[in-house]
Amino acid sequence: MNMVDLVLTVCLLSNPASCRDEHLFFESRGSLFQCMILAPTEIAKWSGDHPALRIKRWRCAFPDKGRKI
Repeated sequence: MNMVDLVLTVCLLSNPASCRDEHLFFESRGSLFQCMILAPTEIAKWSGDHPALRIKRWRCAFPDKGRKI
């Protein structure tokens, strides 16, 4: 199964300089474009579950081959 990685750069609301990357993995539907179309819904869900964090930016990528999912 091919996977796609939705990478969120998130920052603490209480300390905007404290940021990190979060990775959400999904089954690839053929292209990164599909990820871009589906991402806003998943970002909204994630954001609702993590109210102390603000999403600064996001991107879609194919995961590193050596990374465990």
